[in-house]
Amino acid sequence: KKQKMAPQNPRIIALFDVDGTLTIPRGEVVPEMMEFMKSLSEKITVGIVGGSDLPKQEEQLGDGIASVFPFNFSQNGLVAYKDGELQEVQTISKFLGEDNIKRVVNWTLKYLADVDIPLKRGTFIEFRSGMMNISPIGRNCSREERNDYEKIDLARDIRKNMVAAMKKEFADLNLTFSIGGQISFDVFPKGWDKTYCLQYLKEGDYDEIHFFGDKTFEGGNDYEIFSSERTIGHTVTSPEDTKEQCTKLFMS
Repeated sequence: KKQKMAPQNPRIIALFDVDGTLTIPRGEVVPEMMEFMKSLSEKITVGIVGGSDLPKQEEQLGDGIASVFPFNFSQNGLVAYKDGELQEVQTISKFLGEDNIKRVVNWTLKYLADVDIPLKRGTFIEFRSGMMNISPIGRNCSREERNDYEKIDLARDIRKNMVAAMKKEFADLNLTFSIGGQISFDVFPKGWDKTYCLQYLKEGDYDEIHFFGDKTFEGGNDYEIFSSERTIGHTVTSPEDTKEQCTKLFMS
């Protein structure tokens, strides 16, 4: 493993969202942007913090991305790398315990059995390592079925009512519920947003922690880390904008 040169200002760190910040949404990083990020990392400490898993992050940012910059966080930091070394892998089943996972799954299946909607398909619960994704119609519905369901959901508050019922039922588990997209909602432990990764940045090690992201509005997945008292938040609109803001802040 080659020894990397320390940046000029190692006590300033900038964390970057992936989608819409370093790449176009769901796209791959362009070579010029990656070059820019590497030259930025000669000036300050750089870290990546993305919501998707590492294989997806590698698709967007390139193979071996976990060891390109001093910090790499996928799934908001549930999978954490420092200087290319894996620090921790946290999962929802490890955190809640299998009995509680079973409680949530069993309750969800019973609840959904009584939800009356015109169509039901399959995959009502998708179990991911960092969350559960719950869909009353089922995730493998067609685009057309998805669009029709969304109208019914908005008119009848199906997901909203289900979330309210789950908050009451599972108050002891301290869960967060996030309704996104057209057909489903996510369930995960409180604090498992992007602020989760901040535990790896020790208070005394940095004078400034900057964060750059595009979904910094309330309800967006960059909101919590953007508004955290530990960070200086910057809203960006594209990779070009990220480059421009960083040049002004760190390169001049």
